[in-house]
Amino acid sequence: MIRVRGARENNLKSVDIDIPKRRLTVFTGVSGSGKSSLVFGTIAAESRRLIDETYEVFVQNFMPSQPQPDADELAGLTPAIIVSQEQLGANVRSTVGTTTDAYSVLRALFANLGDPVLRSPLRFSFNDPSGMCPTCEGLGRRSAIAAERLVDFNKSLNEGAIDFPNYNVGGWYWKLYAESGLLDPDKKIADFSADERDLLLHGEERKVSLGGVNLTFEGLIPKIAKSVLTKDIESMKPGLRAAVERIATFAVCDECGGSRLNQLANSVRLGGRSIGECVSMQVDELDAHLATLPVNPLVKKLRDELAGFMSIGLGYLSLDRPAGTLSGGEAQRVKMVRHLSSALTDVTYVFDEPTIGLHPHDVQRMNELLLKLRDKGNTVLVVEHKPEVMAIADQLVDMGPGAGSHGGEIVYQGDMTGLRKSGTRTGDHLEQRQPVKESPREPTGWIEIRDAREHNLQGVDVDVPKGVLVSVTGVAGSGKSSLIHGCLPTEGVTFVDQTAIRGSRRSNPATYTGMLEHIRKVFAKATGTKPALFSANSEGACPDCKGLGVTIYDLSFVASVENVCETCDGKQFTAEVLELKLRDKSIADVMAMSVEEAAGFFTEKPIRAILERLIDVGLSYIKLGQRLNSLSGGERQRLKLAIQTTDTPVLVLDEPTSGLHMADVDNLIGLLNRFVDSGHTVIVIEHNLDVVAQSDWVIDLGPGAGQEGGRLVFSGTPADLVEHARQGGASLTGKHLAQR
Repeated sequence: MIRVRGARENNLKSVDIDIPKRRLTVFTGVSGSGKSSLVFGTIAAESRRLIDETYEVFVQNFMPSQPQPDADELAGLTPAIIVSQEQLGANVRSTVGTTTDAYSVLRALFANLGDPVLRSPLRFSFNDPSGMCPTCEGLGRRSAIAAERLVDFNKSLNEGAIDFPNYNVGGWYWKLYAESGLLDPDKKIADFSADERDLLLHGEERKVSLGGVNLTFEGLIPKIAKSVLTKDIESMKPGLRAAVERIATFAVCDECGGSRLNQLANSVRLGGRSIGECVSMQVDELDAHLATLPVNPLVKKLRDELAGFMSIGLGYLSLDRPAGTLSGGEAQRVKMVRHLSSALTDVTYVFDEPTIGLHPHDVQRMNELLLKLRDKGNTVLVVEHKPEVMAIADQLVDMGPGAGSHGGEIVYQGDMTGLRKSGTRTGDHLEQRQPVKESPREPTGWIEIRDAREHNLQGVDVDVPKGVLVSVTGVAGSGKSSLIHGCLPTEGVTFVDQTAIRGSRRSNPATYTGMLEHIRKVFAKATGTKPALFSANSEGACPDCKGLGVTIYDLSFVASVENVCETCDGKQFTAEVLELKLRDKSIADVMAMSVEEAAGFFTEKPIRAILERLIDVGLSYIKLGQRLNSLSGGERQRLKLAIQTTDTPVLVLDEPTSGLHMADVDNLIGLLNRFVDSGHTVIVIEHNLDVVAQSDWVIDLGPGAGQEGGRLVFSGTPADLVEHARQGGASLTGKHLAQR
């Protein structure tokens, strides 16, 4: 057993639990009930902390310190591997093939069985000088920075001639050019001599002294190229990405044609194909190609690896797909493929909603892989909302009874039969299903999409109805996002997705929704002071942490380290401001409230209106002062939805039920219907069958993924979709909807 006693992390209320090892345990409960606090914040966090302590002190000094979870006792832990939905990495050299064993095995296969035989797998590595294309250095693309977009030639360095993030006047990077003594900071760049301009833009590395510190000076263009053009642009923060797209141009490398490899590597053939052709094929196509080769241990090993991809619904990916372009759900499943082939056993695998982004058809495959991990002798802990995953658990732990301060307790522990009878919110919703809508709304018009060929779409023609709730369905990789995000006319359309919200580490739900402005005014009126005192970004901020509540040590070579500010104890404000109260609560007390708690505290209409919208979208449990970067993709999307103004006729949502408990899905359906009733078209890309059943119209793509998808399978009402499936139609969505 993994033994937990007195766990109090976040909202946990001194939780005691014994979790069986080498078993599959699924943790359920409404969003904010304490599942992640127990599994990730307590069990996995302590395991990782104890592992870190085994390193030498010298190594530990370069690692971020991990605080001990708030618990009386944690015993029986095994090494924990967290398989999260975080992206696989921002390095442009990371691909689906390199993040698993697949590309390594493929390289070995070509080195030993290719024609001609090269015997060295490194000859096929685009990350090694012996294999990479010399022109693009293994990136598969050429990039160039336009000097005139990076530098304003009509300004001097002191006037802010360099137009790029982190190079603003007064900043550290700016000082390297303006105060190095090599260039005149008051001279307009247009007046520089040819040599001076070349030094600024293309200068070779040289040592300079800046404030008594020896630093390396390098021209702007090579310096920025090294720092950002080696990263995957898709995974950059919005501000940096926009800046890079403004100053840089990208094109497929002429020398290697995008394969990233040199001519020798590209000349080798295996079964008539080069390694570049193999990695650009879909995984299922590559597997079919390997099946034509003579039986060999390497061929078998690679096919086993590819079978893992296909068994988890990722047969539509290619091995050369940049890792940073994968969705959170895809990234988590790719990591799972990697762990399936691992020789490690008797470890604890921790999964965060592994079925996110999966069609019901693919959930069964995911279940099989979870069971495989368990059967190898591992402990598998899964945070999940789907009943299909709950059904395969050796044990279920239901947290609740509610969210935030109403949660943090174990309300049930046992098997599925007992959960159904438990009377918990999870147990009560296991048998509840939204019925197929009997009287769908009539469309008020149509949006035409003709001959859509984005990505894998195969000339799709479809009319999207207006004035109704539309679900776009199909298995992962069937072409849903390509159709809606790539081909739907964008005029009059608002896209609300799960991407990171623009803002700094100071941003939180109160600032993002505009609620804080109203709160500050209420505090100012009640205390006879000015609103600026109640902003952690203004006059009331703690002077030591500048209102962050933590002190942050940014070390470029390792992850940044944060410590709670000792002056304000993490409260962000000065002691004087904290003495100013609104109905016996300080501004720090209010920012620590959950949305639900705040709704019970505030009577002011502007604040209550925003709080009610947050509750409507299922975010009653998040705290007003919680950092935005701590929210999941689904939470971010629902936060965006909460502030969404309905001034555009069409609203597009991308899997809005991600991370939602079954009880909260019903509330979300009600909110979507209210948007439609107010005269708008709502289009949701969704797998949740309750949402599909309650839609007015369904557009189903498929029938499969990748090249097996990209076709219109069905377009009509949910009732007609069920009938289509009963008549033997090809819609997998219809099949699962009919079986409910």
